[in-house]
Amino acid sequence: MKRSFSLPMSNVFLPISRTDMESRRWDELDIILITGDAYVDHPSYGAAVIGRVLENALFRVGIIAKPDPSRLDDFTRLGRPRLFFGITAGNLDSMVANYTANKKPRSDDDYSPGGKAGFRPDRAVTVYTNNVRQAFPGAAIVIGGMEASLRRLAHYDYWSDTVKRSVLCDSKADILVYGMGEEQILEIAGRLKEGGGPKSLEGIPGTVIVKNNIDGLKNYVSAPPFEEAAKDLDKFIGAFKAIYAENDPSRGRTIVQRHGQRFVIQFPPAKPLKQDELDRIYGLNYARRWHPVYDKKDGVPGFETVRFSVISHRGCAGECSFCALFMHQGRIVQSRSRESILNEIKRISQDENFKGTITDIGGPTANLYMTRCARWNGPGTCAAKFCLVPEKCKNLELGYTQTVKLWKDALKIPGVKRIFVGSGVRYDLLTDKYSDEYLNALCKSHVSGRLKVAPETFEESVLKLMNKPGLDIYENFVRRYRYINEHLQKKQYLVNYIISAHPGATLESALNLSLKLMKMNIYPEQIQDYLPLSMTVSGCMYHTQKDFFSGKPIHVAKGERERKLHRALIQYRNPENKRYVIEALRALNKMSLSKKFFEKS
Repeated sequence: MKRSFSLPMSNVFLPISRTDMESRRWDELDIILITGDAYVDHPSYGAAVIGRVLENALFRVGIIAKPDPSRLDDFTRLGRPRLFFGITAGNLDSMVANYTANKKPRSDDDYSPGGKAGFRPDRAVTVYTNNVRQAFPGAAIVIGGMEASLRRLAHYDYWSDTVKRSVLCDSKADILVYGMGEEQILEIAGRLKEGGGPKSLEGIPGTVIVKNNIDGLKNYVSAPPFEEAAKDLDKFIGAFKAIYAENDPSRGRTIVQRHGQRFVIQFPPAKPLKQDELDRIYGLNYARRWHPVYDKKDGVPGFETVRFSVISHRGCAGECSFCALFMHQGRIVQSRSRESILNEIKRISQDENFKGTITDIGGPTANLYMTRCARWNGPGTCAAKFCLVPEKCKNLELGYTQTVKLWKDALKIPGVKRIFVGSGVRYDLLTDKYSDEYLNALCKSHVSGRLKVAPETFEESVLKLMNKPGLDIYENFVRRYRYINEHLQKKQYLVNYIISAHPGATLESALNLSLKLMKMNIYPEQIQDYLPLSMTVSGCMYHTQKDFFSGKPIHVAKGERERKLHRALIQYRNPENKRYVIEALRALNKMSLSKKFFEKS
């Protein structure tokens, strides 16, 4: 929906033009951020957060959003920054933004003006960096965001079906920031301000650099070199295991991986932010809207989904194999204070477009807000066991009491009529007495008719590879959810997210899943073809066709045809899938089951 804003851009938004700079009486910027997303000044957009953090530290910051790589003047519009360029592909990896799981070009881009696709280059971090190098030889360049974070060392690239070297080598940037990046970017800016130059940036937690030698480097782990990992599957697994094992801010060590004659050096992850630090970041002066230059372009569709939502925490203790969060935000949950969240809701309630509904208070997993573990501030996360699988660790303390109190207090804010939980919940944390208060409150007041959960599959062998809880736990949750809603006299449903063709899933297991779904009277509308993201456990399994933890061979559906058959069996009611279902049943010699699939469809 098109909306317009009349706020004076020079006073509300970071400068995007020379005119904006002049209105602030600036003839030069300290830092210029380049992003593949449209400029939306909201805490859900990474470039906006980094920009506001730097601005708050009294740096002069400007933004170049969605530059055209074919036009060098798009990169020179703000001049040369005094300190550095910060480059990100945007909130998504550019290849994920541009292509579907089956490598087809996407027809839209929610992070672009008007939702139009085609305005973000493939491998945007490298493309933008090369443009800056051409326009400003010798300028310091920092890369970050999801694309850089998940490509920081040798990684499997699904779109080229090859192992690629660190994006730092391809882009030739000076330093890579991985993770959320606020502390790293302030440290980088501070060191460059002191005149140290790019060579002064060594040793910053949460960053990666490239050096010609590792003389004097201590307490590091050597990962198999890129050239070996690219050719040998076992070497690739070895390299990824080194990265996986050291991905902890307390116990993690520096990783060194040779690329040719040079060394890519990843320093340990940055320490988790303290609560007051997180509060400060989300309390900065965000305009909470897209830049007015997009008013005539129908705005930015992706913003509408977060306009009246609040981020309550970061990190996820779930560590699902297919999810990129483990390598980006980590397992340690960092939560904002109740006061900080309430203050943000008060600001939202004063928006002239606000109609009374907070669409979400959440994070990667909504019901992990205020989750704590005594180890997180000491030795770090456990290296030998997971937090939630096969069951919740007894040392993990959930913040359900604080969450219910937060909901109650938020509803007392004038103008706030409803608060929904729009982000998904971990249903395995809603199956015992400790969750009674939370689940009752959730069902009573905070479900907008349909609650999102992500069982992903019901095949036990695949669930184990996904690092997800078993079918019995899901069934226990469903019984509790239905019982509570019946008691409340509410008709509320579940939206079940399913992944098809995950590593380990065979055509036979896809059939078994479909039959289970029929028996459970579930027809999943929200189904995702598995997408192998770089530097994820599932991505490693997809490439190597081996169980990451046991080393045993597993089946991987790699061809587009087989992937279509998996999806068709799960979404058999779709008329377009009928011929694929028949093909799958014939391949499995199970045509006797055809009546089950088609008698009601």
